[in-house]
This record gives sequence, structure tokens and C-alpha cells, in this order.
Amino acid sequence: QVQLVESGGGLVQAGGSLRLSCAASGNGLPINTMGWYRQAPGKSRELVASITIGGTTAYGDSVKGRFTISRDNAKNTVYLQMDSLKPEDTAIYYCAGERYGLGYTPIGVDYWGQGTQVTVST
Repeated sequence: QVQLVESGGGLVQAGGSLRLSCAASGNGLPINTMGWYRQAPGKSRELVASITIGGTTAYGDSVKGRFTISRDNAKNTVYLQMDSLKPEDTAIYYCAGERYGLGYTPIGVDYWGQGTQVTVST
């Protein structure tokens, strides 16, 4: 089984930056696609960003140009640099891993982290 452990959430003012990290460990590594989903109160879980083991990235429309995802395959760790944060970015951010490259969707994800809270104040 694979475990995903997130770090780096917190409280920041609008316009500020945060960096999230997610380290994968356990049997079943490496994971083909790693990334982040988020869920705000009363809303469904939405894609933030993903990155494959080969470095192909994808972003949700609401974060394009502000967030950057990267990955260190040697460390089985994925990072999310979040800049120009807005109050609407407030949510729980979940690290997620999809093992075989079959589709990075909430149904297709094989592993979820516990989540880390990101709060952006006005």
C-alpha cells in the first residue's frame, strides 16, 4: 500500500504564496501521476494540478498561470507552488496518486492523502 503525506498548508493573505509538498512511501512506487485536488465547503472536489512521471502537467482552469506543479521522482515527492492566492482558493487540498496512467480523475485515483487546509484571507 502507498501512503501520501502532505505538508505546507496554512493561512496566508490574498496575493501571497504557499508551497505544498506530498511525499509518497510504501509498496507500489513509483506512481505514474501525482497531483492535487481541492474541496471547499459545500463544493465538489476539483482538480488543481497533476504531473506524470514523465513530467507532463495539467492544471485546473481557475489556477492556470498562478500555480506550478513539480515533481522529484527520486524522492517520490510532488510540490505545488501557489502564487497570487485568492480567497476563493481556500479549501482542503488533497494529494492524490494514480498508479498506472489510466486517467487522473477522482474515480481513477488510487491513493489519497489526508488533506491539508489552505486558507486565504482578504
